[in-house]
Order: sequence, then C-alpha cells, then structure tokens
Amino acid sequence: MSLLAQINDPKDLKRLPDSSLAELAQEIRTLIIDTCASNGGHLAPSLGVVELTLALHRVFDSPQDKLVWDVGHQAYAHKIICGRRDRFSTLRTLDGISGFPKRCESVHDVWEVGHSSTSLSAATGFAVSRDLSRRKTKVVAVIGDGSMTGGIAFEALNHAGHLNRDMVVVLNDNEMSIAENVGALSGFLSRTSSSEFIHRIKRETEEFIRGIGSDVGKSALKVARKVEESFKGLFTPAMLFQAFGFEYVGPIDGHDLPLLMETLERVKSFDNAVLVHVLTTKGKGYQPAEQNPALFHGVGPFERETGKVLKGKGGASSYTAIFGSVVSRLAEDDERVVAITAAMPDGTGLTPFSKQFPDRFFDVGIAEQHGVTFAAGLAAEGKRPVFAVYSSFLQRAYDEVLHDVCLQNLPVIFALDRGGVVGSDGPTHHGVFDLSYLRHIPNMTLMAPKDENELQHMLKTALCHDGPVAVRYPRGNGYGVPLDQELRCLPMGKAELLRSGVNGVIVALGTMVVPALEAAELLAAEGIDLTVVNARFVKPLDEELLLELAGRYPKIVTIEENVLQGGFGTAVMELYADRGLHDRAVLRLGYPDAYIVQGEQHELRAMHGLDPAGIAAKAARFFRG
Repeated sequence: MSLLAQINDPKDLKRLPDSSLAELAQEIRTLIIDTCASNGGHLAPSLGVVELTLALHRVFDSPQDKLVWDVGHQAYAHKIICGRRDRFSTLRTLDGISGFPKRCESVHDVWEVGHSSTSLSAATGFAVSRDLSRRKTKVVAVIGDGSMTGGIAFEALNHAGHLNRDMVVVLNDNEMSIAENVGALSGFLSRTSSSEFIHRIKRETEEFIRGIGSDVGKSALKVARKVEESFKGLFTPAMLFQAFGFEYVGPIDGHDLPLLMETLERVKSFDNAVLVHVLTTKGKGYQPAEQNPALFHGVGPFERETGKVLKGKGGASSYTAIFGSVVSRLAEDDERVVAITAAMPDGTGLTPFSKQFPDRFFDVGIAEQHGVTFAAGLAAEGKRPVFAVYSSFLQRAYDEVLHDVCLQNLPVIFALDRGGVVGSDGPTHHGVFDLSYLRHIPNMTLMAPKDENELQHMLKTALCHDGPVAVRYPRGNGYGVPLDQELRCLPMGKAELLRSGVNGVIVALGTMVVPALEAAELLAAEGIDLTVVNARFVKPLDEELLLELAGRYPKIVTIEENVLQGGFGTAVMELYADRGLHDRAVLRLGYPDAYIVQGEQHELRAMHGLDPAGIAAKAARFFRG
C-alpha cells in the first residue's frame, strides 16, 4: 500500500515516521501532476508548497488550529491530506471538488479564497475571535505567490502588527505571482533572501566557533548569534516586517522538511505575531513547470511526459489574443496608448505589447485598485491607458472606477477579459457581475462584441471616445470569422439588426448573439419567426431602436451572460417603464441570483438555458403563452 493511501486526515499524517515524509511528498506531487494533466489546474503553485503543507499539518492541529490559505491555488496538497484524495481526480469538474479551499467541502477549509491577498486580514479576524472566546489555538496564514503585492495585505500587516496577537504568518516566497513578481518589495526580497551568502556565513561561522570548544567557544557562539541577528536586520527583510510589529524568522528552505518542522515547532510556542519567511521553487518536482512556472501557473490539460499543453478544438484565435494584437496596432498609430496589467501580461494578451512598447507597458502587480487610479492619472495628463483585467478581478477596484475614473470623466479603457462564465475556476472567477456593477456608474460607456471581428472595432471605438469605456469579452476562442483589415469606430450607442421576423424580437448581447441567432433558426422551424438584434451597447442603450421594436412587438426577449439583477435586461425594462410602455412583456434570460458553480463553459450555459436549445425552449413558451 502506498503511503498516500493511508492518509485520510491530518491525524494520519502525524502517525508516519519522519523518514517517510519525503516519499509521501513525491506521491502527492505525482497525484497533483497526473490530475492537472487531465483536468488542467494550478499546477506550479501547488507543487511548490508540498513540503510546506506537510510540515504545517505535522506541527499544527487542524481544524482546531486554523490554516488560512491565500490564493487558494496553493492548497492542492492540503486538499489531498484533508480527506479528498479519493475525489481529487474530479478537481475543477462539474460536481467535482473545487480548485480552491471550500468551506462546504471540509472542516479543514476554514477560509474560501480564489483571489489574492486576503489571508492576513482573515487570519487577524480568526485570532481576535479566538482571544475574545478565550480559546487556546493557533492561527496560521500562508501567503505567497505574489499576494504581498496586493495592498490589502499591507493594511492587514499594519493592523495585525499593531494588535500583536498570537498568529503565525508564513510567507511563501517563490519570486512569482502568475507572472514574475514586480515592485520594490519583490526586488528587495529576491535581492536579500534568495542568496546563499547569509546561510553560508552563518553555517561556517558556527562550525568554526564550535571547533574552539570550552566556555570561550560557548560565549563566542552567543556573541555570534547576536551579531547574526543584527546582520539579518541589515541584509534581510527582517527590518521590514519587524517595522510592522512582527517577529521575523528566516529565510529558510521551503523544501527542507526537517528544517521546516523544526522552525514551525519553535514558532508554535510563541504568543505574539511572527512571520516565517520560506523560500520555495514554483513548479518543484516537475521539470516543465520549474522551467516555465508562468505557463504552468494555471494550465489546461497537457501531456504528462512532455509538458506540452493540449490545444482546444478549432483553429480560431482567442479573444485575448485578438485584443493583444489590436491594442498593439492602436499603439503603433497613437503614441498616447499605454497598456496596464495587474500581474497578468500573458493571461490578458499583453506580452507582445510589453516587448514592442516596453516604455508604454506597466505591470502593477496584484494591485487592481492602484492600477485603475494609476490609469486615471495617466489619462488626466493626456495619455490613453488601456487596463486589461479579468472581469472578476476588476471587482476589487470598484471605488476607483467610480471615483477616480468616472467622476472625472477620464478616457480610461477597461478591457474586461473573461466576461461571462469562465469554466473550471468556478464562482470566484466567473465574470457575471460586471454589466451590473458598471452600468449604473455615470459617464461609463459599456460594450460587448458578438464576435472577435466586432471586438477589434469596439477597441478602436473606445480609443475614439473621450471618456471611460469598458469593452467586455469572453474567455476562449472566437468563431473564426474573417477580421477586417481596417479598424473603424462604431456609431456610439447603436445596435445592429441581424434578422427580421414577424412574431417577436430577441435582443442579445455579446456572447449571446450567435446562440440567439441559432435559437431563432430552431424556432423558425416551429413557426415562430423572430427578429434578432445585436445590442452592442449596454450603455448608452439604442433607445431609438428599442422603442421602435416595442411599438412593433408586444413581447421582447433579452439575453445576456450576466446576472439578471441590474444587468442588460433590467436596463431595457427601465427604459420601457420610463417611457410608459408598461404593457410590454419582457422575458429576461441570464444567470440567476446565485453563485455559478464550476464546470466547462458549455456545460454551465446549457445548465442555465443559455445555449441555443435552451434559449429556443424558453422563448417558445414565452411567445406561445
């Protein structure tokens, strides 16, 4: 029987001899690699923390002691140890286990997280709650993979250090987030802690002094250790974290299990705030991931033997790639264009731009709030910043969009990637709220293309507009439609009539336009002849066309890949209500007032009736009713 087959709970891990842990780590890595090769997933970050995870569960007593994971894609080994080994093959699939910590999955998942930088705030809350309840347990926050570039982490450090409660922060320093870390802090950590110099000096000095023997040697060793602490204060991040009020331990090798366990046992006895600085290798144990940790950060299915990523079906370019190509074209013709990303140059398609225009490309780290206000500052001085960001990540910067960009009516372009459902990352990453949280902001123009050709024209339109614009497009490949060579500005706030019918109308937006056309063909075969309109704009609406349609048809269907509350369909109903058209029946199709589960995009759309068959079925009942 394998060692891993014996582990169904952290208590089982504690029964193994120390000599078995290295073999267990290898078995865990094998399971993670095999599963991610089949399902895709956050491979490199999870491989980097296998030893750290084993050490944490050996030393601390979960779930009484609280292990709070930051950026939950580090938690695969944790899931395996904590009772989900047998279901790990279902990772990130419909009805399978989540790719992130999930409170409903296990008592050992004490904090749900898919975005970054929240662990320190949450752990501070856990620690204060424990103290108010007079319990004697430990709280451990594991932060890393670039999360220290997020502003909320420093807000929490400041507060936690001030409170100085009994809590342990483990900084998993792998010099990476999704791409390479950026910023002054990252440079400081990598310069001072990844070198072997400090470790070598310490080791050689102690060996020399021990060789002296006698009381003189013992006294000299004490002095040397005091000198070492001063030395670390000068040359390591100790001075930074001590300034925040944390006792600093490290840096230590995050793949040295005996050292990890010894260090964690020592800090477990502390009753104040302590930070343990751990150095790890992202992708550890799988050569393709070690060589290309950015690619294997979050990867689709791949060949296990070679690491070659398996491409999806079809030869069409992705919306992300189209965006990256077009923004580079726009920058060639307009020197005002500046591109910004929040630690995701590859994921947002800006890597080619960064190479072609290095002086006009800025990676701000996992700091969307700063990224938005930075863009506003650029726009205030005459530049045309394009902030490429995932829809669900822009949620973190809502106030900056409202206050810093839109209040000043500044020409910032938000390229919202991953609008709609995104698939296996699940509810933390689905971009199904952006139409609602952006539509009501004054001065905002909001567009969504029906295909990749329309996307490029919308980006040109955004550049031509003298105010804030958000262009929202989906994850995945386009339809392979021909791309116009000349970019043009679309008429502002004007929809597009795609199909004429006599029985009613469907007004669809973005990713729902092509399914709406296919649904209309299905309905035509049943004798229901519908007009289909590509809305293009959520704000401003094409009021003229929508009012004309309301005059012709008593029943109207709106379709959007967004939650129904406050979305596109709501905007249409508000228009009709404001114009006194209360007798018009409007069927809104979209996502319900619920978090959408994980699963493939086509599975989720079908589940919610947003595929052609589902649209046709709902529309048929509506028009016949």
